[in-house]
Amino acid sequence: MEKTIEIRECLTIDEFTDCVQLQRDVFALPEVELSPVRHLVVTKNAGGFALGAFDGDRLAGFVLSVPAFLRGERAFYSHMTAVRPEYQSHGIGAQLKWAQRERALSEGVKYIKWTFEPIKAKNAYFNIEKLGAVVREYMVNFYGTDYSTAAQTGEQIGLASDRLFAEWHLESKKVEALARCELYTETNGPTAAIMVMNNWLGLVASDPAASLAEQMRIRAEFETAFEYGYVARGFARDAERPAYLLYKD
Repeated sequence: MEKTIEIRECLTIDEFTDCVQLQRDVFALPEVELSPVRHLVVTKNAGGFALGAFDGDRLAGFVLSVPAFLRGERAFYSHMTAVRPEYQSHGIGAQLKWAQRERALSEGVKYIKWTFEPIKAKNAYFNIEKLGAVVREYMVNFYGTDYSTAAQTGEQIGLASDRLFAEWHLESKKVEALARCELYTETNGPTAAIMVMNNWLGLVASDPAASLAEQMRIRAEFETAFEYGYVARGFARDAERPAYLLYKD
């Protein structure tokens, strides 16, 4: 499958429309939370870009880069990366992100930032270990309360939309090594860790109260760690207790 995928910029209204439909298919968001065609058009004309992963004429995934000014320099805010379910686990998300990096560097941009859910181990491993992003900022209820329905009771569960900010320093030693498909090892070992879980959605479905408690625990541990100057620069996969690895900045 990977050999048939072409990464190129989305430029037409039809391609932007496909990006909107892909959001519906992948994220199952309400219409009010989708990035509409006009947002994609405005982003392009403001200096941003959307890269698509195309299987022939079919859009398999895309990544949106919004122009930004962060840390006193020109940057991109990566608003979303989405890959259709049937194309996932084939490296397409990584292809999109590395193409995003190449495009950014070609424009003189050396920094990209985005958010992800702290509780999801797979995303954390991808962002930190596969791409080389670092994390030093935790945002509480970033998008407002997420409501879902408990499978057993039918009651509404209100989960905070807490997010971590991934900081992608495009010319860091780790990122450059990973871009060359080389292994990278930190000089010193981690000094702390924050445990998460592999089956977060299963816990939400089976025990809403426990999922809320777990979310609050992770929030408190991250806020304390960042207050003391720790940075998440690694992520350890484990069948039982995956964990963020923290280092002193």
